[in-house]
Amino acid sequence: MEKRIEASGLPIGDNVRFAIAVILVTNLALSLGDAAIKHISASFVLWQIFVLRSIIAIPVLIAIIRLRAGAVPMMPRRVGWVAARSLMLTFMWVAYYAALPHLELGIAAATYYTLPIFIALFAAIFIGERITALGWSAIALGFIGVLLILKPEAEGFNAYALLPLVSAILYALAMILTRTKCRDEHPLILSFSLNVSFIVIGLLATLLIAATGAGVDGMQGTSFLLGTWSPMGTTQWFSMALLSAATIIGSIGAAVAYQAGPPAIVAAFDFAYVGFASLWGVLFFAEVLDATTIIGMALIVVSGVLAVRR
Repeated sequence: MEKRIEASGLPIGDNVRFAIAVILVTNLALSLGDAAIKHISASFVLWQIFVLRSIIAIPVLIAIIRLRAGAVPMMPRRVGWVAARSLMLTFMWVAYYAALPHLELGIAAATYYTLPIFIALFAAIFIGERITALGWSAIALGFIGVLLILKPEAEGFNAYALLPLVSAILYALAMILTRTKCRDEHPLILSFSLNVSFIVIGLLATLLIAATGAGVDGMQGTSFLLGTWSPMGTTQWFSMALLSAATIIGSIGAAVAYQAGPPAIVAAFDFAYVGFASLWGVLFFAEVLDATTIIGMALIVVSGVLAVRR
């Protein structure tokens, strides 16, 4: 069955403005969550964050589902596709975080933010969306803006830079699944499934590390992946609660945005994460925005406008 098309050229049922607003709020929450992780990454192992963050998030999601969408069954309509989406997103974060000890953050982030290009490409290949020259120009312009902000140095590249690239591809594929196979799934159920995946993978990794004796404590570059769990106090649980809130907003928001709008357009506004991250850098870490960074942020805004007008 062919898609019904409106006069604007978009499939009937799309709400582009709503999708853009949602992805912006999503990036706001996720950037705040990542700023928090920057503070606590030295104190926690990745799998502990995965498990504890989602243990807090899941009861909240269940309560929201029962109060706001009581008639929605907890079991997804397409269990296999939803599970595949959740695993893609889980390993997306594993790949990205595994690269950070071996790469400059700018190089890792710039490589990861090739994801809108992969989304546009996969949308054309798997969905049949027509990406105009203006649409491709918008994606390219946004990517240039990211490079100007992050200022990656070519000589700093090494083989570990392939991991953020893998992360970008996994995210792009997950969003294509959201648009196609999971479009009729309730966003709350998608978020619930993702958090279940975080717990399962986090516990399996923890058990595997314990069983093989591979755990280390305090070793640079490995403690975040292979370290031992840290004791939890009031401050630590509060940090996890904040991360859970960011995860809930982020996981629901990404599902809603890519269900409501064409992936190539929504992807252009995914670049907003970099702008928000720059802002938190100024407010929380006393980082100074130079002229190049400001120009990069401006290019990202222009790319978003061009994507909507394409």
